[in-house]
Formats: sequence, C-alpha cells, structure tokens
Amino acid sequence: MKDAEILSTFLELDPAAHKAAEAAPLVFDACHIGVVLRAVLFVQLVMGVGAMFAAVSLPDWLVQMALLTGVALPATLVWLIVACGLKTVLARLPALGQLLAGLVLGALAGTLGCAVLVLAGMLERAPWLASASAGMLLAAALVLALQMRAKGRAPAAAAARLSELQSRIRPHFLFNTLNSAIALVRAEPAKAEALLEDLSDLFRHALVDQGDAVTLEQEVTLAQRYLAIEQVRFGARLQLEWALDPRAGQARLPPLLLQPLVENAVRHGVEPSEAGATVRVSTECRGSVVVIKVTNTVPAGSGVPGHGVALDNVRDRLRLLHDVQGRFQSGLVDGVFQVRMEVPL
Repeated sequence: MKDAEILSTFLELDPAAHKAAEAAPLVFDACHIGVVLRAVLFVQLVMGVGAMFAAVSLPDWLVQMALLTGVALPATLVWLIVACGLKTVLARLPALGQLLAGLVLGALAGTLGCAVLVLAGMLERAPWLASASAGMLLAAALVLALQMRAKGRAPAAAAARLSELQSRIRPHFLFNTLNSAIALVRAEPAKAEALLEDLSDLFRHALVDQGDAVTLEQEVTLAQRYLAIEQVRFGARLQLEWALDPRAGQARLPPLLLQPLVENAVRHGVEPSEAGATVRVSTECRGSVVVIKVTNTVPAGSGVPGHGVALDNVRDRLRLLHDVQGRFQSGLVDGVFQVRMEVPL
C-alpha cells in the first residue's frame, strides 16, 4: 500500500471528528490565574493613567486612584468570574458573538462598580453612562487579548501534530515496526497483532484533532503504546519503569505532550547506547498540583543531545494551556536526563 493510501485510510477513521475540528469555535478563557492577574494589573494601570488627568498633586492622585480602584477592582473581578462561569456557553458563540457578550458583561460590571460607590456614599453624582462605557472598552480589550491568546494555541498544536505525524511515518520507525510485526506473525501472531494495533493507535492520535486538552491518563496510554512498540524493537536494551499515581490521571494536558518526551528518551538514551538505557515515567499528585517526570539514562560523553526543538514545543504548549500554573524544567545530572512538569489538577 502506498503512503497516500495509508494516510487516507487513517483519515477516514473518524470523519465526524475531522469536521468538528474544522468547525471548532474560538474560545476565550478567563479561568486561569495568570489571566486574572494580568487583567487586574491592566485595569489598574489604565485607572492609574486616568487618575493623572484629574489629579493636581501626588496625594490627590492617590485619592483619585483609590476612588477609581473602588470601581474598577470589583467590576473586573466580577467580569472575570462571570466570564469563567459562562465559558462553556461562550465557547458556542462565534468570535463576534463572544466579543459582544464580553462588551455586555463589561457594561454591567462597570455599572456594578459605580453602584458600589453610590451605596458607600462616596459619590454625589453617579456617572452611570461613563462607568458602563469604560467597562465596555476595558472588556473589549480583555476579550481581544484572550482571543489572541486562544489563537496562539492553534499554531503550537498544529506544529505538534505535524511533528508527531512526521515522527510516526519516519521510514526507519515505520519499517522497523512492520519488520518486527512480520517476524512475529508466525511465532507469536497475537503479539504481532498487538504491535500493529499500537501502531494504528499512534497514527490515529496523530491525525485526529483531540481538542485543546486531554487527560494525563490518555497521554500515558499513548506513551505506553509507543514504548510497547519500541520494546519489541530494542528488547532488553530498553528498560521501562512506570510509577503512576491514579489520582493524577484527570490532570489536563495539551494533546501529544507526553509522546515527544518519551520518544526523545528512546532516541537519545536507548538508540546511541549498546548497553541500552532505562526510561522512567512517573506521575504524582501533590495536593492540587500534579508532578510529571520523564527520565532516561544517557550514554557517557554524549552531553545533552538534540537541538531541544521538541522540548521548546512542549514548554510553549504547556504555558499556553496552563499559563503561570504550568511549570517545565529539564536538565542532565549525573548521566540522567530529566524533564519535570507541574500542572494543576
């Protein structure tokens, strides 16, 4: 079968998912701590600049700033909380609909902030229209920034899927896998069938859009299938260690995030070493944080292999999904290369 026929076969596995991926709406997501912090800081900076126009001295500016903060801070927090709570509903709207919804919420939040000052007796005349207009303008800026952040995920995710697809159809990987299956057909047909099923699953995951995020449990399953294929190829040279915390399985990750890490471990740890290497994958739930580690022994004198393209891609995609709540570290210590990630549960 030709390459084009192979690809078309896998693409036809789930046409509904393919169409859904094409029609996926743009989502603006206000449910991240980093987004909340940046939004509050942005609004406060705008209020600070606005207070300069009315202030005649530094003490006067501080008074004006305190007054504006009394309007802006609760309004901003209400806008973020409501936008986060309505995330699923807003996700069904087109980009323009999301913008309009954000403007309406901004006007209501601005009016609410003004009402707080009126009830506190801090205003003689309530600027309802000005508060609502300011809320709309600030909300428009925040929505556009969030939409740009959401758009930023698309190229990174597409690059990851393309890299994964290219990796899966690398001639030596594909031919080695097929040769291993052929060698097992007569002696161990069940094992050959399992090998081909694992290969089919890898293609399916590479070609079907999984959305913005999948569970850690799904990523671990995919990594296990890949390593099962490589285990047949390398035999005793590939030593696998799994330390999986079942409580961590529901943590959310960008799709195809764990796969390039275990592939790097095999490529740079096992392939160049005649004695082989140990690849260890561990997950651990620590309160509201999940720690994920992928480690592999490295042949002496090899240093840090590769150009770090896969690591950079993983780091960027993790930052896009979890912002300041996601952490990524990597390094080589005493002949062991480790990638360590932290994600919220």
